[in-house]
Amino acid sequence: MAVKYVFVTGGVVSGLGKGITAASLGRLLKARGYKVTMQKFDPYINIDPGTMNPIQHGEVFVTDDGTETDLDLGHYERFIDENLDKNSNVTTGKIYWSVLHKERRGDYGGRTVQVIPHITNEIKSKFYRNYTDNETHIAIIEVGGTVGDIESQPFLEAIRQFQHEVGHENAMILLVSLIPYLRVSEEIKTKPTQAAVKTMQGMGLQPDVIVCRTEVELDRETKDKIALFCNVPTNHVLNNLDLKYLYEAPLAMEKEKLADVACECLNLECPEPDLTEWKAMVDTLYSLDRTVNISLVGKYTQLHDAYISVVEALKHGGISNKVEVKINWVDSDELTAEDVHEKLKDSDGIIVPGGFGDRGISGMVEAIRYARENNVPYLGICLGMQLSIVEFARNVVGYNDANSIEFDPNTTHPVIALLPDQDGVEDIGGTLRLGSYPCVLDKTSKAYELFGQETIHDRHRHRYEVNNDYRNVLTTNGLKLCGMSPDGRIVEMIENPACDFFVATQAHPELRSRPNRPHPLFSGFIGAAVKHQDK
Repeated sequence: MAVKYVFVTGGVVSGLGKGITAASLGRLLKARGYKVTMQKFDPYINIDPGTMNPIQHGEVFVTDDGTETDLDLGHYERFIDENLDKNSNVTTGKIYWSVLHKERRGDYGGRTVQVIPHITNEIKSKFYRNYTDNETHIAIIEVGGTVGDIESQPFLEAIRQFQHEVGHENAMILLVSLIPYLRVSEEIKTKPTQAAVKTMQGMGLQPDVIVCRTEVELDRETKDKIALFCNVPTNHVLNNLDLKYLYEAPLAMEKEKLADVACECLNLECPEPDLTEWKAMVDTLYSLDRTVNISLVGKYTQLHDAYISVVEALKHGGISNKVEVKINWVDSDELTAEDVHEKLKDSDGIIVPGGFGDRGISGMVEAIRYARENNVPYLGICLGMQLSIVEFARNVVGYNDANSIEFDPNTTHPVIALLPDQDGVEDIGGTLRLGSYPCVLDKTSKAYELFGQETIHDRHRHRYEVNNDYRNVLTTNGLKLCGMSPDGRIVEMIENPACDFFVATQAHPELRSRPNRPHPLFSGFIGAAVKHQDK
């Protein structure tokens, strides 16, 4: 058994797409038969992003084991098609939390606790992998931020020490760096990348590969210049251009021979990859000649990354139905009964995703009512399911003040209530119902028709649920509770049989969708949108 490590760092500015580059390399190595896992180290002091504002940080991606993680893990899972876990996202907060607990227990024997060696040792302990099989495993580890950030320095120092411990042939460094193009003078500038590399070298690190994020393709002369000043071979300086489709990235990096260079650095064989399925998926993207309009009604629409997995899952559903999905971003905070028709009239489908807090709730309820009354295909996710219950209870059953106790603790009809094990919980972080849970589907339901099996598993992130006291009145008035927890205690999925497609789930199905294997709910939703458009 051998374990090889690839560390992915960033230079000049953040937001260059280190995660996509890392995920693309993972896809290319997996296509060559290697076992690949991925990991993200985030320099922020939060324990995890679970308590962060989605408008600032983007979505919280939840793993099967219930860990709230950075959105890059979503890209990792979608590209390498592996389910990651609690070890896949490490923050400065987690590192210090662990070290401080050890210090309180006396594990350090009275010694002064310092960044070196205690913090760096703790970081290194998260790098190491132990496997019992005889196959070669490759761990791709991304460090957030850029090499000049103060908060990243302990991670970079840990990488320096780690390389010496395992040997440079077993641990390589890949730098993703910006090469600006000045349109006024029509010049490509390499100085910022040279400065980033010099900063790394000052910390005892030398990148083995430089992936250049640039608007224009670098010529041989520019690559030679970067190679000369950054102390790498010219064939280790690679283009990473802007692309029309995200999922082209592995194929573009294959043309640049990223996997070949990585295997060369790690002393690994580099067989021909099997990218047949991936290429077919990208070819489908380029062949799409029909568009469906999906209105995404949410409260975090100022930052589209807050719904990144939902957006990608919608695209996956589009690929399977051979249509391009155009998203109409609707801010629920500004949606009213007076303008809902004007804003949603061109929708082939309406989706209400997850969220927390009472801001924008009334707009979501109006969107759900519009979908139900006009028979527009609807998919509700987490909060989108809870509000589907609220809307139905108000406008069909006749409980005018029906609400979730999250938004109105004094409502006389609390159709959405706290999960029993959430009562009394005071901490915000890590205390929700998190991770993968089973759901048993009604065999007469549309959901069962889509999944083709009775028991399914999806990931959750919620604190509230359908109040069981209202089950009978909901079903008597026509709502179908089509998915239940195995013990029958929790309503996991609902449908409205009066509509062609009106499905809502307490889970987050977007988290398990893949570009070449879309989640059934998203594939079915987009398929219903196509039929609605045909009408």
